[in-house]
Amino acid sequence: MTHPGDHVRLPAEELHSLFLFESLADDQLAELAALGRVESHGAGTVLYREGEPASCFYVLLDGELVLSRRVRDGDVEINRTSYRGAYCGATAAYAGDAVPQVYTTSVRVTTDARFLVLPAEDLARLLRAWFPMAIHLLEGLLLGTRRSETVVSQRERLLALGQLSAGLTHELNNPSAAAARATAALRERVSGMRHKLGKLATGAVEPVRLQQIVVLQESTVERQAKSPRLSPLELGDLEDELADWMDERGVSGGYDLAPVFAAGGLGVDWAEDVAAAVDDPADLEPALRWLAYSVETEQLMREIEDATTRISTLLASVKQYSGMDRAPFEEVDLRAGLESTLAILGHKLGPGITVVRDWDEDVPAVPAYGGELNQVWTNLVDNALAAMAGEGTLTVRVRYEPGPDGGYAVVEIGDTGPGVPDEIAGRIFEPFFTTKPQGEGTGLGLDISYRIVVDRHGGDLTVRSRPGETWFSARLPLVRS
Repeated sequence: MTHPGDHVRLPAEELHSLFLFESLADDQLAELAALGRVESHGAGTVLYREGEPASCFYVLLDGELVLSRRVRDGDVEINRTSYRGAYCGATAAYAGDAVPQVYTTSVRVTTDARFLVLPAEDLARLLRAWFPMAIHLLEGLLLGTRRSETVVSQRERLLALGQLSAGLTHELNNPSAAAARATAALRERVSGMRHKLGKLATGAVEPVRLQQIVVLQESTVERQAKSPRLSPLELGDLEDELADWMDERGVSGGYDLAPVFAAGGLGVDWAEDVAAAVDDPADLEPALRWLAYSVETEQLMREIEDATTRISTLLASVKQYSGMDRAPFEEVDLRAGLESTLAILGHKLGPGITVVRDWDEDVPAVPAYGGELNQVWTNLVDNALAAMAGEGTLTVRVRYEPGPDGGYAVVEIGDTGPGVPDEIAGRIFEPFFTTKPQGEGTGLGLDISYRIVVDRHGGDLTVRSRPGETWFSARLPLVRS
């Protein structure tokens, strides 16, 4: 058996029988034979490991080899062959320092095997000398493809950032506008209350009567806070009842006051309590108008509170979505990430979209890059919404799947769109492949998602589809690799 230290040459005739070298001239075969060596390896030998410096180019002469890649804490077999002339190793040696010269796979032999071995630097020199035009074309293809992937990947991230910004702007605009409107109205109401207070300060109202008004005001505000929310139909009926009640008692402008009290959940029974507390019927209308200021003020303050709470919730969602307050890799609550994603994409969830959340509360936190996973959820949810075109059901599911080393957390995004045609189902994770119209998609969303789930987290991303139902499933290991 020969070993790496031995220098056994392969005859030029045998070199010529290999498909890689069958077109070489005699002088080229002779030079190649002088540079190369034959190595024999026993079954189970590892030729090289992924990530090591790529120092040699191997051509299989006899036996069988297996190529594998590292995924999480195990090796995944990529190819197994006994084809004479199959090659591996420093296949990008011709590119020199333009690309990292490391082995991209691990290779072991499963039977006794022989290889023609060429040093990487000699191979690169021969290729450049013998095939200069071909090498320039190969370099252009390799480097151009990598550059294109980098540029388009950056653009995809910029598009995702733009989508995030657009969604956030849209979502923040509504509560901020509501807060501004409520603040303007509140300023007007407070001005009216100052005017009323000025009249009270003149002493025209007796202290006992003033105390009654204050008690009425406090009880009204308390009752308003406890009142349930009414449907539009219930609200309309309540307004009519209050307006009729005030009209019967000679209160002018009852149809202006009734909507204010009805919106606060105050009905005729409350109005009767007010009338009973006011001794003089002539004082009923002034009392109601004063109370209307109090009710409106409370409603406006509640609107401002709701709006600012909505803004705070959105900002918290963005913080969760981007992972700004967390370490790059940590225990991640998948449900929180999905909720923040849905909040960010809320402007796309129109009235025709029903969102179903199916959370398995027993799924533990996952060791992961939270911000990157949120990018995956954004891509999958956005694709699902695009497929449904404004009508359908979006289902977001988190469940546990048993397996080795603690099992898996599985996130499933489902939609009721037309489905993925069989003829393209096998290509949807390919870079630059898209079914969207030109200019609307880069074809990198699912490719990036696949890389994040599979390469970065050692998981798996799959799709199953039929007309009216499509599911993307991301399996993530629960034990940190």
